[in-house]
Amino acid sequence: MSTAAVSHKRHSTLRGASLPKWSPWAIAAGSVALGIGISLAAGLHSSIQWGLIAAVLFVLGTYGIAARVEGRRQAKDRIATSLVWVAFVVAVVPLVSLIWVTVARGVKVLDVYFLTHSMGVVADTEPGGGIYHAIIGSLEQVGLATLIGAPIGVLTAIYLVEYGRGRLAKAVTFFVDVMTGIPSIVAGLFILSLMLIFKMQPFGFAGSLALAILMMPVVVRSTEEMLKLVPNELREASLALGVPKWRTILKVVLPTSIGGITTGIMLAVARIAGETAPVLLLVFGNPFINNNPFEGAQASLPLYIYQQFANSAGSGAAYDRAWAASLALIAFVMILNLVARGIARWKAPKTGR
Repeated sequence: MSTAAVSHKRHSTLRGASLPKWSPWAIAAGSVALGIGISLAAGLHSSIQWGLIAAVLFVLGTYGIAARVEGRRQAKDRIATSLVWVAFVVAVVPLVSLIWVTVARGVKVLDVYFLTHSMGVVADTEPGGGIYHAIIGSLEQVGLATLIGAPIGVLTAIYLVEYGRGRLAKAVTFFVDVMTGIPSIVAGLFILSLMLIFKMQPFGFAGSLALAILMMPVVVRSTEEMLKLVPNELREASLALGVPKWRTILKVVLPTSIGGITTGIMLAVARIAGETAPVLLLVFGNPFINNNPFEGAQASLPLYIYQQFANSAGSGAAYDRAWAASLALIAFVMILNLVARGIARWKAPKTGR
């Protein structure tokens, strides 16, 4: 017998039985059908209950079939994979459902008129009106918050990564961690206390200050992680050439990590764009167009959505406007995320083949 034949025979004897590639799909289909049958037989009418029963049957069925065909060791690997898929589906289904409902209800009144007109003298229970004043308010408030929070966050991260040593750096890191978890209403109350001390009326820039407080720890954390990914060899090469440290950071470190930093800033902007509590306390809302964020009450998209739901009094027109504004806000956040991904890909370091 030749060596090749002996080797082929040895591999064939070592290779055990395995399930076909389509088996997970078949098990999933069978689990869904069986779960629906059990739910109907038990008198369960909730699709959530059907899904949970089907998920449990999918995991148990995967383990049972894999253990019988492939052995328990391979079955444990397959059950871990099935749990990952179940977790993925559980996370995606609510998101898809939310987007579907928002789009289905928001397109009823979302048109050019809705985007280019304010509420003005239109009552919350009456049809008509739009979100132009809320769009202006959100853009100005979020833009000012970004101008304040992004530079401070980036400079703080540079200090922690490049210069921070000792107790001061540890204290800054601790407070950044604390600020990451504070509720948005706390930031609003902090700015509100300052406004009460100086006897100031609600205005848009006050909301920007609260949003900047919420934005800064996110920017610090994301920028800090991006700066840590820059190889130390690049810093050492620049310093070996006699380049000062500040210039090394400006010309080497930041350009290398600018894609990730920009992505972190965009994600922080998307995070604060949907905040309602600070805006409700500090900006107060305004049905008319106010282009000056430093004087007078202003509107914003999250606050507009809240007010339409809160003051609707069962009016279908108010609910439709709220859903349309929600769809506009989701589109705004989605555009920001797409822009962040585009910038990250554009600014990513070029690698050779």
